[in-house]
Amino acid sequence: MQDFLPGQRWISNAEIQMGLGTVLSCEHRTVTIVFMATSETRTYAKLTAPLTRVVFSLGDKIKAHDGWTLKVSQVEEQDGLILYRGTDEEGNTRELPEGELDNFIKLNRPTERLFSGQIDKNKWFELRQQSHVHANRQARGELLGLTGVRTSLIPHQLYIANEVANRYAPRVLLADEVGLGKTIEAGMIIHQQLLTERAKRVLIVVPESLIHQWLVEMLRRFNLHFSIFDEARCQAIAGFHSEDEAHLDA
Repeated sequence: MQDFLPGQRWISNAEIQMGLGTVLSCEHRTVTIVFMATSETRTYAKLTAPLTRVVFSLGDKIKAHDGWTLKVSQVEEQDGLILYRGTDEEGNTRELPEGELDNFIKLNRPTERLFSGQIDKNKWFELRQQSHVHANRQARGELLGLTGVRTSLIPHQLYIANEVANRYAPRVLLADEVGLGKTIEAGMIIHQQLLTERAKRVLIVVPESLIHQWLVEMLRRFNLHFSIFDEARCQAIAGFHSEDEAHLDA
């Protein structure tokens, strides 16, 4: 169990943005910390408090709450409280008790967190490492781009999409019966081609009655964003370019 004394400076591992906290009081099983930077008070169980004692090292530059900065040359403990000695910006020798440290000091840089002992538990490192391993395995898997669809796949859909994905510059005709998911199969193939960078742009040509169905399905099932280029829009684009050419000729 960590030893707490009134006046000591601690930082919350879970709420780093609150800056330096000061021990306000200690009970048998709890400790109360006040964070002056945010005017908030927290009470923690001593055994499980997510707190790290803040002790700066020689050579560190620390700021007092009234604005001046001290370069630490000596760290001394007096009755459980830290006293820093060093020189200020003008080269004068000064002392700075930890109780007078700037409340807004935050340990954001990795080196600061490391040297102050503010380190995550090993289980979080293992979780991140395993996540990277799984992401790498998925990126190299044969089903890359085929398993992210937001629907329940029928086995033949995955088989067809995988067969097409393994071909170079595929040219295929999907001719399943009505209702067996040809739109989903086409979407899986498109998604895989884009994700593996075999295709950079995709043009989908469908009857007018199916335009919005395909637009919605591609967005909802595969998070693929398409634009509609119907006759009216194409004519508008053509007219815009004609006006530009006329201005250039003039």
